[in-house]
Amino acid sequence: MWWAAAADSVGDGAFAAAVPLLAVTVTRDPRLVSVVSAATYLPWLLLSLPAGALVDRRDRVRLMWGSQAVQAVIVGLLAALVAVRHLTIPGLAVIAFGLGVCEVVFGNASQAVLPDIVAPSLVHRANAHQYTATVAGETFVGPPLGSMLFAVAVALPFGVDAGSFVLSAVLLAKLPVRRSGSAAGHPPFRTAIVNALRWLAGHRLLRTLAVLLGVNTFCFQLGTVTLVLLATSTLHLSQRGYGWLLAAGAVGSVLGGLVNARIVARIGSLPALLVALAANVAVFLGIGFSPNATVLGALLAAGGFATTIWSVVTVSLRQRLVPAELLGRVNSAYRMVGWGLIPLGALAGGLTAHVFGLRAAYPIAGAVRGIALLAALPALLAAMRAVGDSPGAPQGASRDAPQDGDASRSR
Repeated sequence: MWWAAAADSVGDGAFAAAVPLLAVTVTRDPRLVSVVSAATYLPWLLLSLPAGALVDRRDRVRLMWGSQAVQAVIVGLLAALVAVRHLTIPGLAVIAFGLGVCEVVFGNASQAVLPDIVAPSLVHRANAHQYTATVAGETFVGPPLGSMLFAVAVALPFGVDAGSFVLSAVLLAKLPVRRSGSAAGHPPFRTAIVNALRWLAGHRLLRTLAVLLGVNTFCFQLGTVTLVLLATSTLHLSQRGYGWLLAAGAVGSVLGGLVNARIVARIGSLPALLVALAANVAVFLGIGFSPNATVLGALLAAGGFATTIWSVVTVSLRQRLVPAELLGRVNSAYRMVGWGLIPLGALAGGLTAHVFGLRAAYPIAGAVRGIALLAALPALLAAMRAVGDSPGAPQGASRDAPQDGDASRSR
């Protein structure tokens, strides 16, 4: 599973760097560029809930490698269209949507299957290793590779991404079966989804984190969707320079993945979360005023470090707190709330850049993130204390820990 994540992430990183570069060869309108990004994340809003129900009743491993195989076909088609110069913004948006659908299935299945493979005491460390491998490929190795290949031939980075999906699917197919392929004994899809939504709504900590994640991802996309234009048009970076800029942000992400378990063990998950969230507020406020690429790269690195801390802690909490039979559905509901606003953030970022300029989106996003953190702080403090957060404590306590002062374990 780790090697599959490493292989897939390198291709994804190359793809992530090449797609905005491809988009700006078709149009320089930030609104149209944002449409492609919005299409990529729209499936998280539309399909996350049914995908979660599917993950809880089908073999999660098969869903993972199957979705990667489909993505290989889609990206292969994209490479062919690019090679013959037969691509438009609407066509690119449709392809991005198709990849996003597969990613919804893969993302929910991969997070739900990890506790089946790893001992409970090692879940946090395993998530850190997975996240480090993913971030290293997606933002450190892949983007420079993708931008350099794009400079050589526009279709090359997409061919590399298709190959990485194939390799990942082959590796994942070697994992043992973890879920029966039969749906017998499971409630109907609608009932299963409603049960998951009720569970999440009744869990104060995860409910608060999901809403906070939704605001933060909206703001992240609000600023980041036009980063390629800020880098290439305002700071005058080349295509290769843009790839190295993304790699600079990855340095912080990789460091965060390597040391986050030690940080959480030393200061506790609550302080780690709060510091990470506050740091990202400062980072976003600063990016909009970056005088050059060096400062911008340093701020992206700081943001990557903080985001990794936040991500690993919250994923580990979900895996420990949610009952195994509900994990796929609750995880999908959580990510629907947390990622569902990304398409709106992308469109808002394109409109903001068009109206107020390319630098405006990041400070606006930073201010909104700060307000959201202050609003969530009382509930976050109370909920984290309820699960016994302290330095050195097991992260997330147990699945059966009572919440919100309620001794009932039927959440």
